[in-house]
Amino acid sequence: MSQLANISALRTDYRKAALDEASVGQHPIPFFEKWFLEACAAEVAEANAMTLATASKEGIPHARMVLLKGVENNGFTFFTNYDSNKGHDLQENPHAALVFYWKELERQVRIEGRIERLSDAASDEYFHSRPEGSRLGAWASPQSKIIPNRDVLEANYNKYQQQFAGHIPRPAHWGGFILLPSCIEFWQGRSNRMHDRVVFINESGAWKKHRLAP
Repeated sequence: MSQLANISALRTDYRKAALDEASVGQHPIPFFEKWFLEACAAEVAEANAMTLATASKEGIPHARMVLLKGVENNGFTFFTNYDSNKGHDLQENPHAALVFYWKELERQVRIEGRIERLSDAASDEYFHSRPEGSRLGAWASPQSKIIPNRDVLEANYNKYQQQFAGHIPRPAHWGGFILLPSCIEFWQGRSNRMHDRVVFINESGAWKKHRLAP
Protein backbone atom coordinates (compact mmCIF):
# COMPACT_ATOMS: atom_id res chain seq x y z
CA MET A 1 0.00 0.00 0.00
CA SER A 2 1.23 3.48 -0.84
CA GLN A 3 2.57 5.50 2.07
CA LEU A 4 0.36 8.32 0.76
CA ALA A 5 -2.82 6.28 1.09
CA ASN A 6 -4.10 8.41 3.99
CA ILE A 7 -3.19 11.80 2.53
CA SER A 8 -6.88 12.76 2.21
CA ALA A 9 -7.24 12.44 5.99
CA LEU A 10 -4.70 15.15 6.79
CA ARG A 11 -6.37 18.01 8.63
CA THR A 12 -5.35 21.26 10.32
CA ASP A 13 -7.78 23.39 12.30
CA TYR A 14 -6.79 27.06 12.17
CA ARG A 15 -7.40 29.05 15.35
CA LYS A 16 -4.69 31.70 15.75
CA ALA A 17 -6.35 34.92 14.59
CA ALA A 18 -9.23 36.60 12.77
CA LEU A 19 -9.41 39.17 10.00
CA ASP A 20 -12.13 41.72 9.31
CA GLU A 21 -12.59 44.45 6.73
CA ALA A 22 -11.98 47.26 9.21
CA SER A 23 -8.59 45.97 10.38
CA VAL A 24 -7.03 45.97 6.91
CA GLY A 25 -7.59 49.69 6.35
CA GLN A 26 -8.20 51.35 2.99
CA HIS A 27 -4.99 50.46 1.11
CA PRO A 28 -3.50 46.97 0.78
CA ILE A 29 0.21 47.87 0.64
CA PRO A 30 0.52 49.20 4.23
CA PHE A 31 -1.42 46.18 5.48
CA PHE A 32 0.86 43.83 3.54
CA GLU A 33 3.86 45.53 5.14
CA LYS A 34 2.26 45.07 8.59
CA TRP A 35 1.69 41.37 7.98
CA PHE A 36 5.18 40.95 6.53
CA LEU A 37 6.78 42.50 9.63
CA GLU A 38 4.65 40.25 11.85
CA ALA A 39 5.87 37.24 9.85
CA CYS A 40 9.47 38.34 10.43
CA ALA A 41 8.79 38.87 14.15
CA ALA A 42 7.29 35.35 14.31
CA GLU A 43 10.57 34.06 12.86
CA VAL A 44 8.93 32.61 9.78
CA ALA A 45 11.72 30.97 7.80
CA GLU A 46 12.40 33.15 4.74
CA ALA A 47 9.30 35.28 5.15
CA ASN A 48 10.10 36.86 1.77
CA ALA A 49 9.83 33.52 -0.06
CA MET A 50 6.95 33.60 -2.53
CA THR A 51 5.53 31.48 -5.31
CA LEU A 52 5.84 33.29 -8.63
CA ALA A 53 3.33 32.04 -11.22
CA THR A 54 3.83 33.00 -14.86
CA ALA A 55 2.46 31.84 -18.20
CA SER A 56 3.98 31.59 -21.65
CA LYS A 57 2.52 33.40 -24.64
CA GLU A 58 0.63 30.15 -25.35
CA GLY A 59 -0.90 30.32 -21.86
CA ILE A 60 1.05 27.39 -20.40
CA PRO A 61 1.45 28.06 -16.64
CA HIS A 62 4.67 27.72 -14.65
CA ALA A 63 5.33 28.31 -10.95
CA ARG A 64 8.39 28.39 -8.72
CA MET A 65 9.67 29.91 -5.48
CA VAL A 66 11.57 33.20 -5.61
CA LEU A 67 12.46 35.87 -3.05
CA LEU A 68 10.78 39.25 -2.64
CA LYS A 69 13.44 41.95 -2.57
CA GLY A 70 11.41 45.11 -2.07
CA VAL A 71 7.99 46.75 -1.80
CA GLU A 72 8.24 50.15 -3.44
CA ASN A 73 6.20 52.46 -5.65
CA ASN A 74 3.22 50.26 -4.76
CA GLY A 75 4.88 47.26 -6.42
CA PHE A 76 6.70 44.06 -5.49
CA THR A 77 10.25 43.60 -6.78
CA PHE A 78 12.36 40.51 -7.44
CA PHE A 79 15.41 39.65 -9.53
CA THR A 80 16.27 36.87 -11.94
CA ASN A 81 18.03 35.82 -15.11
CA TYR A 82 16.18 37.38 -18.06
CA ASP A 83 17.11 34.32 -20.18
CA SER A 84 15.57 31.85 -17.70
CA ASN A 85 12.20 30.21 -18.29
CA LYS A 86 10.46 32.68 -16.02
CA GLY A 87 12.31 35.57 -17.65
CA HIS A 88 11.05 34.49 -21.07
CA ASP A 89 7.50 34.06 -19.73
CA LEU A 90 7.49 37.53 -18.20
CA GLN A 91 8.72 39.15 -21.39
CA GLU A 92 6.26 37.26 -23.61
CA ASN A 93 3.28 37.59 -21.26
CA PRO A 94 3.78 40.45 -18.76
CA HIS A 95 1.22 39.27 -16.21
CA ALA A 96 1.99 37.24 -13.11
CA ALA A 97 0.80 36.17 -9.67
CA LEU A 98 2.54 35.89 -6.31
CA VAL A 99 1.61 33.82 -3.25
CA PHE A 100 3.04 34.17 0.25
CA TYR A 101 2.23 31.47 2.81
CA TRP A 102 3.20 32.06 6.42
CA LYS A 103 2.28 28.78 8.09
CA GLU A 104 3.30 29.91 11.58
CA LEU A 105 0.65 32.66 11.45
CA GLU A 106 -1.91 30.68 9.39
CA ARG A 107 -1.84 33.43 6.76
CA GLN A 108 -1.66 33.66 3.01
CA VAL A 109 -1.42 36.62 0.63
CA ARG A 110 -2.24 36.36 -3.08
CA ILE A 111 -1.19 39.12 -5.48
CA GLU A 112 -1.95 39.49 -9.19
CA GLY A 113 -0.82 42.16 -11.61
CA ARG A 114 1.26 43.25 -14.56
CA ILE A 115 5.02 43.05 -14.81
CA GLU A 116 7.55 45.71 -15.77
CA ARG A 117 11.34 45.55 -15.87
CA LEU A 118 13.21 47.61 -13.33
CA SER A 119 15.63 50.23 -14.60
CA ASP A 120 19.26 49.31 -15.22
CA ALA A 121 20.21 51.60 -12.35
CA ALA A 122 17.91 49.76 -9.91
CA SER A 123 19.22 46.39 -11.08
CA ASP A 124 22.81 47.59 -10.77
CA GLU A 125 22.21 48.85 -7.24
CA TYR A 126 20.79 45.56 -6.02
CA PHE A 127 23.32 43.41 -7.91
CA HIS A 128 26.26 45.18 -6.27
CA SER A 129 24.69 44.72 -2.82
CA ARG A 130 24.80 40.92 -3.22
CA PRO A 131 27.58 38.73 -1.81
CA GLU A 132 30.45 38.08 -4.20
CA GLY A 133 29.49 34.44 -4.62
CA SER A 134 25.95 35.34 -5.68
CA ARG A 135 27.26 37.87 -8.21
CA LEU A 136 29.58 35.23 -9.69
CA GLY A 137 26.72 32.75 -9.72
CA ALA A 138 24.68 35.09 -11.92
CA TRP A 139 27.45 34.82 -14.51
CA ALA A 140 28.19 31.12 -14.02
CA SER A 141 24.68 29.68 -14.38
CA PRO A 142 22.92 29.50 -17.77
CA GLN A 143 19.69 29.34 -15.79
CA SER A 144 17.03 26.86 -16.96
CA LYS A 145 19.27 25.47 -19.71
CA ILE A 146 20.08 21.75 -19.85
CA ILE A 147 23.70 21.08 -18.88
CA PRO A 148 25.61 17.76 -18.91
CA ASN A 149 26.77 17.90 -15.28
CA ARG A 150 27.66 20.16 -12.36
CA ASP A 151 31.23 20.44 -13.60
CA VAL A 152 29.96 22.99 -16.13
CA LEU A 153 28.83 25.28 -13.31
CA GLU A 154 32.03 24.86 -11.33
CA ALA A 155 34.18 25.57 -14.40
CA ASN A 156 32.14 28.67 -15.24
CA TYR A 157 32.34 29.91 -11.67
CA ASN A 158 36.11 29.51 -11.57
CA LYS A 159 36.46 31.19 -14.95
CA TYR A 160 34.49 34.27 -13.96
CA GLN A 161 36.14 34.41 -10.54
CA GLN A 162 39.47 34.84 -12.29
CA GLN A 163 38.11 37.11 -15.03
CA PHE A 164 36.40 39.55 -12.66
CA ALA A 165 38.95 39.63 -9.84
CA GLY A 166 38.39 42.92 -8.03
CA HIS A 167 35.14 43.98 -9.75
CA ILE A 168 32.13 41.92 -10.90
CA PRO A 169 29.85 43.80 -13.32
CA ARG A 170 26.16 42.99 -13.60
CA PRO A 171 25.50 40.68 -16.57
CA ALA A 172 23.19 42.18 -19.18
CA HIS A 173 21.00 39.05 -18.89
CA TRP A 174 20.30 39.54 -15.17
CA GLY A 175 18.10 42.12 -13.46
CA GLY A 176 14.88 43.03 -11.76
CA PHE A 177 11.14 43.02 -12.34
CA ILE A 178 8.35 44.77 -10.50
CA LEU A 179 4.83 43.43 -10.21
CA LEU A 180 2.29 46.26 -10.15
CA PRO A 181 -0.75 44.76 -8.43
CA SER A 182 -4.32 44.86 -9.66
CA CYS A 183 -5.56 42.48 -6.95
CA ILE A 184 -4.29 41.66 -3.44
CA GLU A 185 -6.07 39.12 -1.23
CA PHE A 186 -5.40 38.52 2.46
CA TRP A 187 -6.36 35.11 3.87
CA GLN A 188 -6.48 34.26 7.56
CA GLY A 189 -7.11 30.64 8.50
CA ARG A 190 -10.10 30.07 10.77
CA SER A 191 -11.62 27.05 12.48
CA ASN A 192 -13.94 24.68 10.57
CA ARG A 193 -12.68 26.00 7.22
CA MET A 194 -14.60 29.24 7.82
CA HIS A 195 -11.58 31.26 6.76
CA ASP A 196 -11.44 35.06 6.55
CA ARG A 197 -10.67 36.46 3.08
CA VAL A 198 -10.46 40.17 2.28
CA VAL A 199 -9.55 41.24 -1.24
CA PHE A 200 -8.55 44.61 -2.68
CA ILE A 201 -9.21 45.15 -6.40
CA ASN A 202 -7.73 48.13 -8.23
CA GLU A 203 -10.50 49.75 -10.25
CA SER A 204 -9.34 52.69 -12.41
CA GLY A 205 -6.56 53.55 -9.96
CA ALA A 206 -8.65 53.25 -6.78
CA TRP A 207 -8.61 50.27 -4.42
CA LYS A 208 -11.99 48.69 -3.66
CA LYS A 209 -12.25 46.32 -0.69
CA HIS A 210 -14.47 43.22 -0.50
CA ARG A 211 -14.95 40.19 1.73
CA LEU A 212 -14.86 36.81 -0.04
CA ALA A 213 -16.53 33.60 1.04
CA PRO A 214 -14.02 30.93 2.04
